[in-house]
Amino acid sequence: MKLCGNFLIASAMEALGETLTLAEKNGLDPREVADLFGKTLFSCPVYQGYGKQIAEKRFEPAGFRLALGLKDINLALETAAASATPMPLASLLHDHFLAEVAKGRGNKDWSALALGIAENAGLK
Repeated sequence: MKLCGNFLIASAMEALGETLTLAEKNGLDPREVADLFGKTLFSCPVYQGYGKQIAEKRFEPAGFRLALGLKDINLALETAAASATPMPLASLLHDHFLAEVAKGRGNKDWSALALGIAENAGLK
């Protein structure tokens, strides 16, 4: 069950990273956007906590290391392969997590996944 929960959280962080990067690239304050989502449609601890963390670019200290997130995504993909279950989002997450670990970010909080998304969009 933990594996499923971690996959859902990782998916939410991917969505948050993309949404807040889009907001910032278009002149919006990502902290305000994260706050808005956390108080309305996505009023839950994952979006409230990680949304704020990503918007503030606060990835240390790690609550759950990015390298452990990669391990869990790998486990999810192995489980999916064993039961012939396609998981295209898990494959995307794997590649994003792997890229961040390859950049030396494995010890940062797994919300640091958003750093690569921002970099790919031309933000630092």
